[in-house]
Amino acid sequence: MPNLPPDARVLLESGRLAHMVTINPDGSPQVTCVWVGLDRDEIVSGHLPRNQKVKNVERDPRVVISLEGADDTELGLREYLVVRGLAVVQQGGAPELLQRLARVYLGADVKFPPMDDPPPGYVIRTTPERIGGAGPWTGQAV
Repeated sequence: MPNLPPDARVLLESGRLAHMVTINPDGSPQVTCVWVGLDRDEIVSGHLPRNQKVKNVERDPRVVISLEGADDTELGLREYLVVRGLAVVQQGGAPELLQRLARVYLGADVKFPPMDDPPPGYVIRTTPERIGGAGPWTGQAV
């Protein structure tokens, strides 16, 4: 498991939408935008319903998460981070995680989820196995 470089950690906690790719039962990719944060060296995302991405991770733990950075590379292309990893589904904890992430994505005073007594939901915890993309986290000039 690679350690997340500091620049990658900053991007993962920046409030940029992430694209999470999971694998459908027929082998096709399933992609959705998700809010992400960090819990130590795991990338975490919260999900209230047991939706397709949760079911996919329960069946096949391989995921890819990508985010577009804010800066351009030396070639003038936008930086981006790609994390390939293995994920697990944790039951419960989604409302608390979503409230924490809402402060980053929506603002300090937002209540999220915007309902009384939300379901416990699911937290997807992704352990990075490989880091790529274009940016300082690759350790290569771009």
